[in-house]
Amino acid sequence: MSRPSPRHARLGAILIAATAAGCASAEAPPPARGTPPAVEAPPPESQTFGEWRMSFRGRALAAGIRADVFDAAFAGVTVNERVLELDNYQPEFSRPIWEYLDSAVSDTRVSKGRELAASKRALLDEIEARHGVDREAVLAIWGMESAFGANYGDIPVVQSLATLAWQGRRKDFAEEQLISALRIIQAGDVTPSRMVGSWAGAMGHTQFIPTSLEAYAVDHNGDGRRDLWSADAADALASTANYLGRFGWTLGAPAAVEVRLPAGFDYAMADADIRRTAAEWSALGIRGVNGAGLTPSDGVAIIAPAGARGPAFAAYPNFRVIMRYNNATSYALAVSLLADRIAGKPGVQGEWPRSDRPLSRSERVEMQERLTALGYDTQGADGIIGPNSRKAIRGFQAARGLVPDGYAGAELLAALRQAGG
Repeated sequence: MSRPSPRHARLGAILIAATAAGCASAEAPPPARGTPPAVEAPPPESQTFGEWRMSFRGRALAAGIRADVFDAAFAGVTVNERVLELDNYQPEFSRPIWEYLDSAVSDTRVSKGRELAASKRALLDEIEARHGVDREAVLAIWGMESAFGANYGDIPVVQSLATLAWQGRRKDFAEEQLISALRIIQAGDVTPSRMVGSWAGAMGHTQFIPTSLEAYAVDHNGDGRRDLWSADAADALASTANYLGRFGWTLGAPAAVEVRLPAGFDYAMADADIRRTAAEWSALGIRGVNGAGLTPSDGVAIIAPAGARGPAFAAYPNFRVIMRYNNATSYALAVSLLADRIAGKPGVQGEWPRSDRPLSRSERVEMQERLTALGYDTQGADGIIGPNSRKAIRGFQAARGLVPDGYAGAELLAALRQAGG
């Protein structure tokens, strides 16, 4: 599974895949008797897909995959050029978070989530009781990952992962997932023809990658298979709840709560890595957006995804559990807000800075290069605004007397250009 989506056409599935790659995978069975040694691979630059397949077959059999399972799974498998295109795709422009949330937490999606909460009440009662995870969070992830089963991908997983293992950017990871996929087929959970998913190999209603399926999927309906593709979605929803529960979800606790920050708040403290008790934040004057006190909890962070000009949120431990599913703040915020809306709570009350022009990828690279040149090292210039870049931005902002909110916008780039970095 279970990464980024903001997919939510299919690109987000990759982010889920990348995040869940850190999850433990099931132990591989011992090599079958008579397994031939792995074929030594020729240099990657000269290796055809057929040569890679022959080499990989030996490695798969050495990892315990039966020859008949491998041959059946690979029957007719060829390179998928579209998978390679998507793997190498680097968009010049990306949507600002408010546009992403408009789509992710749309009225249509909220309405569908509420409808399913009612129609699947008995199933959700069982899942919530068994795994200790709020049903709205499970429904929200289902909505984010596949629009409640409407689109979980139609590319054969063996084909997509084989293509990526042969010539993708993360060959070792793809090969690990491919061997896991073959183990799943060998275990009888699904046939190769039904094992379809995103181009990155994320599968089923809630987009598990193979190693996550092995480690966290459950057979909720007791039919002997962990079927994440079934029409009733029972196994997929229970597996998602099990995943969240295993990473520490607290039933009934919030994930993200919109807050009102006091005048003069130090935005350097609006950082996901700075965690305080809710009482400590309250002592600084932070309140819920409606004026209510914060729900008591340890490990609460304050985040301001659009900087000082946008809404702010208290991110509780459940928020970080969602980020184990997909390590993107925008995704975790979308799941949190969608879950709240399904539960009947209001949406975001604050105003997003919708007039801001988002930076293009090349502008973000320029920003990182200029920050580093001025002594605020971003640890590389890849156009991705992560923790290192936000720290560098805050350092520059503080030194120039600007609000140190870590927000990468057009005004910041203009200030950097003026500074001559």
